[in-house]
Amino acid sequence: MTDDTDDRTLIRPGREFEREYRLDASEAGAFLIDLGEQLRDADELRIVDDEWELPFAFGEPVELEVDYDGVGEPELEIEIELPGRTDERAPSVE
Repeated sequence: MTDDTDDRTLIRPGREFEREYRLDASEAGAFLIDLGEQLRDADELRIVDDEWELPFAFGEPVELEVDYDGVGEPELEIEIELPGRTDERAPSVE
């Protein structure tokens, strides 16, 4: 038995990465529910596709933007921005 994760490209810090998907509403909703549960329950996201895996340790605050354009063909855009979490610690005061 082989592990599917062995065949995926791991997206690491220091690299730019972008993928766009066109989905039906129910599939996008299922993805957003899974994403929301990870945001609620953990401090790291793990997003995977057949070809790649993206682990991301996020910090706070999370930025949420709602943008509605009702001119012409109406469009609603919902965007979240997650800052990366740092493992740095403050220096000591002695």
